Amino acid sequence: MSDVSGFSLNGFSLNQATIKYATLDQAVAATVDAGIPSIGLWREPVAEFGLAASAALVGSAGLRVSSLCRGGFLTTPDRRAALDDNRRAIDEAATLGAPTLVLVVGGLPEGSRDLIGARERVRDAIGELAADATAAGISLAIEALHPMYVTDRAVISTLGQAIDIAEQFDARAVGVVVDTFHVFWDPGVLESIARAGAQGRIASYQVCDWITPIAADPLLSRGYPGDGLIDFGPITRAVVAAGYRGDIECEIFNQTVWDAPFDEVARQSRARFESVIEPHL
Repeated sequence: MSDVSGFSLNGFSLNQATIKYATLDQAVAATVDAGIPSIGLWREPVAEFGLAASAALVGSAGLRVSSLCRGGFLTTPDRRAALDDNRRAIDEAATLGAPTLVLVVGGLPEGSRDLIGARERVRDAIGELAADATAAGISLAIEALHPMYVTDRAVISTLGQAIDIAEQFDARAVGVVVDTFHVFWDPGVLESIARAGAQGRIASYQVCDWITPIAADPLLSRGYPGDGLIDFGPITRAVVAAGYRGDIECEIFNQTVWDAPFDEVARQSRARFESVIEPHL
């Protein structure tokens, strides 16, 4: 878990997915120009820019890297390929100075209906990766995704399920993501946040809103905090009470947001953090 001094704007991060079409240098420039001190990176634009060049660029800009997205997809039948890719992702996170590698664990293998078995595959794969994460000083952060993604993206649907797996391993190696879009609906989410905090396992807190009607592609139904139906107060206060002191990332998947100028999106993300999230810190 990253360790920043207090919260306020010092603890805010712009996840690169929020400005999806920006190249890495454009994303860094928009983040810096908006006065945001941290950025959450994605592997694809980092690879396009070059790993070493990306680390140098972010460092020279004076930015922290709050997380790297994404590892995971551990339910695939090609287990060896998945493990090898995640080991590369761990090394990339370490090179970039990211404390956290976010894991989207994967959905059902093609032709399978065995959710229980798929979750066991996730647990076993993380067990093989935990030592690599420890050696690199990286936290593998299991991200529970909303149940509508259970078949194609993540067989882990609740924060409680994520903790059930994470707690089988050293807390320094395996943690969880609290993403408001994915967990706000869960009647047990506040208790799960407290449970994760008691174990020192909250590795990332990501914020965006739930927009209705759901988009044709439900992946794109996220919005700026304050534009949708999520009550950010209880979740944010619970995360703080649980002891989390890392960066708070704004991560939005929304076509209208993606089509807007990058600098405008960065400034709006900061403004919503200050008006919607910061009052609860």
